[in-house]
Amino acid sequence: MEKTPPTRDPQATGHVEATMLVDGSIPPIDVDGNFVVGPTHNDAPEISEEGPLLNGTIHEILLESSESKIFPGIQRKKGTFGTPDPNNPAKLLVTTSYSASYSRMVTVYVPNQCKPDTPFIVGADGPDRMLFSALDTLIADGRIPSMVAISVSNGGGDAQGSQRGLEYDTMSPLYAEFVETEVLPRVEISCGIRLTKNPEARAAMGCSSGASCALIMAWYRNDLYQRVLSLSGTFINQQWPHNPDIPGGAWEFHKSIIPCSQAKPLRIWLCVGDRDLYNPNIMRDNMHDWVLANQRMADVLSEKGYSYQFSFVRNAGHCDRAMKAQLLPQALEYLWQDYRD
Repeated sequence: MEKTPPTRDPQATGHVEATMLVDGSIPPIDVDGNFVVGPTHNDAPEISEEGPLLNGTIHEILLESSESKIFPGIQRKKGTFGTPDPNNPAKLLVTTSYSASYSRMVTVYVPNQCKPDTPFIVGADGPDRMLFSALDTLIADGRIPSMVAISVSNGGGDAQGSQRGLEYDTMSPLYAEFVETEVLPRVEISCGIRLTKNPEARAAMGCSSGASCALIMAWYRNDLYQRVLSLSGTFINQQWPHNPDIPGGAWEFHKSIIPCSQAKPLRIWLCVGDRDLYNPNIMRDNMHDWVLANQRMADVLSEKGYSYQFSFVRNAGHCDRAMKAQLLPQALEYLWQDYRD
């Protein structure tokens, strides 16, 4: 297995054409297209993961798997993974996944000026203190609309055979419907707020499989979400169980689904590190290259005329904290620039 991912040169042959930014600068918030950021990454001034939130409050809601009709719970036996199908290298055989319970926390940021039918952003792998701090400042400064942030922890484990993998990597509307029917009603009751039903006022975000999940939510339930923020998106073959109708999992987004579909009303911000993941497990199906996958995403989004911005980030690994801390406020402003109440 590839333990140390190679460092990719954004100017190498075959990479997407992109604007090279001065080191330390970030892309403009009102321009679509491809940009190269880095290698220096300073935290954006809006980021403070330890200081108090001055303009909003945090609420926590505990959800148990026994309460869920959609995700009753699975897990993969510790220390096991799976075996590639000898007849199909794109299919992973997992025999050690079994039913299991879980608990998850939903952490909610509510701005002080929250109004009925407020916009919101749903984030994966919560809690996300960095997101809360960025929103706290950006909303107070009037640079983005006032919004609630709903940071949902995953159900445990990772990749094929796990609850997290089932939630985030499945190419279907299931996770969006889980959030819609089992998370949002609890948030409204517990926080005493009313969330918007307008898909233009709803965003989804995440890192790694959480990022591909954000796009899956907006693609399969475009009537619910129309804004996507993706860091190191896992647009690769990680869906399990294997679906012969979508044989490459999220790799199919840039291979066949987006190219062959009518453009949807989506605004998408995405980034990838120059040392992002490359063949991190035993599968060798030519669909486990995160850098290539994200560049292909930028290509197809451009070809189909989407409103999107892609940052190729030098001196950054998978879900790199420095990458996120530098770019998250800019990404949020880009994502919401066209929103009007």
